[in-house]
Amino acid sequence: MAKEYARNSLLENQILPVDIVLHPAWWFHNAGITFDEDFFYHPVKRVEVERKMEGVLWERFGGYGMGEKRGEEQPVVGAVHQAAGFLVSEMLGCKVEYKEDAAPEVIPAELEGPEAKAGEPFDSAAWKRFEKLTGALDKKYGYLLGDVNWSGILNVALDLRGQNLFMDMLDASEKVKTFFTDIAGVMSEFTARIQTLTGTSSISVNRNVRHFSKDVFLHSECSHTMISVEDYRNSLMQFDMEWSRTRRPFGIHYCGSDPHRYAEVFSELPHLDFLDLGWGGDVGLIRKHLPGTFLNIRLSPVELIEMAPGDISELVVKLIEASGNPWFTGVCCVNMDEKVSDEKIIAILDTVAQCREKYLKDKNDR
Repeated sequence: MAKEYARNSLLENQILPVDIVLHPAWWFHNAGITFDEDFFYHPVKRVEVERKMEGVLWERFGGYGMGEKRGEEQPVVGAVHQAAGFLVSEMLGCKVEYKEDAAPEVIPAELEGPEAKAGEPFDSAAWKRFEKLTGALDKKYGYLLGDVNWSGILNVALDLRGQNLFMDMLDASEKVKTFFTDIAGVMSEFTARIQTLTGTSSISVNRNVRHFSKDVFLHSECSHTMISVEDYRNSLMQFDMEWSRTRRPFGIHYCGSDPHRYAEVFSELPHLDFLDLGWGGDVGLIRKHLPGTFLNIRLSPVELIEMAPGDISELVVKLIEASGNPWFTGVCCVNMDEKVSDEKIIAILDTVAQCREKYLKDKNDR
């Protein structure tokens, strides 16, 4: 008898969604796309480049559902085919440098203390430039799509304060809590404003969330690999607690190699609908602590360079099986560069498609 799997009615996802994000270097070398300031903020280029990206994906991987918006003019407000979190940091005082073949680089502000600069971030030049983009797109098309990567509290705090923040967490804990609270407030308003405009907040954090019926509020915790679980519990968990109550479906993006280290404490959150977990994570242990969480399993774009397609397929199957529930499991690989061949990307997509077919067949044979 086929196994009956639990599902999350809030997500209403298909079984085993899969998606990819290609590094700017891949796009630069394979499609001639450059990632200058106009890529992000010129309204005509915004639409043209997103259409071109969809077309390239269709040509190479269309058989697996990629590039389904080819040929369409879509008023996409942010780079949803990229993993680039910089705007919130810029709004709070960081400088940003644009590269032709890489994501924008945030230059740390090196603040003198853990205090956000005075002034309203939504009056900043960075936000006004974004408003000019959205205004132009809305005027032409009458609606807006997509969103902008809003990063995470600790990520942005490190952009603003630098490595001294870790000493602050020991020596000025109350100031740090206020610092984090101020950043979280900006993020709450930032995502609410964009969600009001487009209906989504986090496709640009991980594209796999586009496969769900409701917008996943996905908080990036990339830098949590640098702190202890106790540090998280004492100074950052409160924000996830609140967002998990008020911004469902709520998710955490943890791209470090040790997401299992947080599995137990994450299980204490009121809700964790989605966990984007980094390669190297112990999927079985995470599933043990989070039986009702959708686990979005990330493959390593670096390791893929040296792996054979057959080895990639074996790894994908192994990780899906470790997750235990295909309705609570997705697969992605983010930031593959030009050294990753198409056949390796197809190995990911095709293996997931085969697993999906197998699970659905088992279900239908019951």
